[in-house]
Amino acid sequence: MVERVYNVLFLCTGNSARSILAEALMNRWGQGKFRAFSAGSHPTGAVNPYALALLQRVAISVNRARSKSWDEFAVPKAPQMDFIFTVCDNAAGEACPYWPGHPMTAHWGVPDPASIEGTPAEKEKAFWSAFRTLEARIKLFAALPIGKLDGMSLRQQLTQIGQAGADTPG
Repeated sequence: MVERVYNVLFLCTGNSARSILAEALMNRWGQGKFRAFSAGSHPTGAVNPYALALLQRVAISVNRARSKSWDEFAVPKAPQMDFIFTVCDNAAGEACPYWPGHPMTAHWGVPDPASIEGTPAEKEKAFWSAFRTLEARIKLFAALPIGKLDGMSLRQQLTQIGQAGADTPG
């Protein structure tokens, strides 16, 4: 029996760094089980160059990476989401659009590597920290037996994953 593919949306404010990294990681580690997307409440319109460089360095395609509004996913013809994760504190507190299908949501906050002031090496270190935190959480999520968990157990697992692997930049 073929298991269904779940749609996952990662939200952030600017959709230039954390949500882009999460989308790419979920498409890598959840391949065949998950299809990931990312968006922002106030997209910057450009993907952070440190995020692009990091993804290219670990051989993850950046061909589909673009900064976009979450409005693209709140229209009738958009893919229906099964899971929505906020990866920055601003997006977690914002009023989100109505999501068709009432997807399961959780907050997986990660410090913003794009906000780091400093040398290129310090900025790169912050991006690697965010990447490692997101990768750890996504691997845990991708390993869950989603079809076998009841809603309450799944929600509890998503909350626990959001607290796992929290690195701090710097």
